[in-house]
Formats: sequence, structure tokens, C-alpha cells
Amino acid sequence: MVWSLQKSPALGEDDFERWCKLLEERTGILLSVQQRPFLQSQITMRMRELGFSDFADYYNRVTDGIWGKAEWSVLVDRLMVKETSFFRHRHSFECVRQLLQGRIDEGQVSGSFDVWSVGCATGEEPYSLAMLINDCFELAQLKPYFGVFATDISMPALSRARAGIYSERKLERLSSHERLRYFRELGDGNYKIVDKLQDRLCFSQGSVLELNTMPVEKMDVIFCQNLLIYFRRWRRREILNGFADRLKPGGLLVIGLGEMPEWKHPQLQRLRDERAQAYRRI
Repeated sequence: MVWSLQKSPALGEDDFERWCKLLEERTGILLSVQQRPFLQSQITMRMRELGFSDFADYYNRVTDGIWGKAEWSVLVDRLMVKETSFFRHRHSFECVRQLLQGRIDEGQVSGSFDVWSVGCATGEEPYSLAMLINDCFELAQLKPYFGVFATDISMPALSRARAGIYSERKLERLSSHERLRYFRELGDGNYKIVDKLQDRLCFSQGSVLELNTMPVEKMDVIFCQNLLIYFRRWRRREILNGFADRLKPGGLLVIGLGEMPEWKHPQLQRLRDERAQAYRRI
């Protein structure tokens, strides 16, 4: 019988636990029991594309050698939630603007202003950061000297981010100023990030479970929104402590509001702004 005419196999409790264990081991992401239908639908869809009819057989292929690594990359992209937008939660971005503007006003911008966007998905977040930073430099009539390092676990998402092409719907939250300065219309209903901004970004695959491998240099800003919610609390603390070690003196860590409100670090001080969750390195 053709796959499309067959009833989809059910993901039993043992299979669900085995797939959850694999996902957490490789990405740190923890799925709840309520997410079983989502996991089943995504795995089943991929199995159907490849002609598999048994979860165990597909699991063995995903965990087998080089082919398994390539297939895992495809599957994990299906499982990652890539909901994002330009300037998502503006108050968090405003913390970055205030930091940079304060340094410019005090004449403390000497070297490169380096920013790390963690879990950048399809690129809206790091491009938003680049727009904001470029505005600050150009309004102060200073030559822009900055770089945005953006990482994500999904290769397909990174490929779209590098292309820098977005639909008109994606630009709805942007001001007319931001649209005119940082996008050019392609004529097919899509818009592309201008070269002068795109050249400031470096996209790279990476997992927060391997912070010791990326990036090597210290950062002025580490921006990580809506990522920590997918991890166990002890792992969130490990990740945040790792971020703290990656900040330059006076650097800024911005995370999603409410993601880890009780977290503290001896070298970081939380900003007094209830609209955002941000920390300055002392």
C-alpha cells in the first residue's frame, strides 16, 4: 500500500522517551509530554518522505554513522521552533541601544563593538541588532566599527539568514526609516538586506551545549531571547554562566523576559528595567 494511504504509526511511550532522550543529549532541548503529537507528526512526515514505516528503523538510521548525521541535521531543523521577527520585544533591543549610545556619548568607543546573537534562526534578530548599532554610529557621525556574530543549530535556517531575503509581511514591524535604510526591494514581493549591513554579520552553526568552542573573543553584547525556555533549569544556569564568562568588562547580557528571573552571577548586575531582562558585567 502506498505510504500516503496508510494510517500514520503511533509514537508509543517508549519510543517517545527514546526520541526525547536523543534530542536532549544532542541539543539540550527538553520536550514535554504535551509535545508528543508535535514530535510524532514531524518524525512521521520525515519517515514518509524517506519510505520508512517503523519508528525504530528510522531511529537506527538517524543514529548510524555519516548518513545518520546528515539526516539528523534535516530532522532537527523540523523540530526547532523558528518563530522570530525583526525587533521582537523592542525593550530588549533598547537596552543595547542605551549601552552603545552611552559609550559614544562618553567617548568610550575605541575598538570594535562586538555582538553575539545566540539562536539566531532565520536572521531577523541579528539583522535587527545590526540596524540599531549602525544607526547609533551614523547618527553620531562615526564610522561604523562593529560586528555581529550569529549562531544557530539549524543549517537550513542559517542558509536563509545568510541570504538576507524576507517577504513584505516580515517587515511589518519595522519603521519606514528602517525599511528605507536597510532593505532594497527585489520586485517579486521580497526585500533584501543592504550589503553594508549584511557585511557586518557572520553566521555560524553552533550549539549552546558547546560554548567552549564559540566564539573565542569576548563580547560587548550577548543577546539570547526565547531559547533558554527549552532547557532544564540546571542547564540554563550552566549556559548563562558560560555567557557571563564571554562578556567584556561593562558588557551586556540580554535574555528573554522571565526566562530565568532568579538567576544571579557574582560578576553581573541586573539592570533596573522591568520591561527587559538584562545584566551588565561589573
